Amino acid sequence: MVLEVAIIDVTDADGFEAAYRGARDQLTSTDGCRSVRMTRGVETPKRFVLMVEWDSVEAHERNFRETERFKAWRSAIGPYFAEAPRVEHFTDVD
Repeated sequence: MVLEVAIIDVTDADGFEAAYRGARDQLTSTDGCRSVRMTRGVETPKRFVLMVEWDSVEAHERNFRETERFKAWRSAIGPYFAEAPRVEHFTDVD
């Protein structure tokens, strides 16, 4: 399992939240996606952190990033980005 973490700064937090809610199923219904969580900054309310658990990095890339799902997802939430999100994958430390 890998955890995708995306730090997303937006121009319109309420608009972004609404767009995320409308596009969330693009992620949750993707093969290899285990869970999705979006959080909003307290000190920085226009900053969000998206955390997605995937079976593997390959599941994220092949089943989502390289598909029409990603295009639909990005077209819904992308207009609210203040800058490109910072995205990395992480694994657990035993």
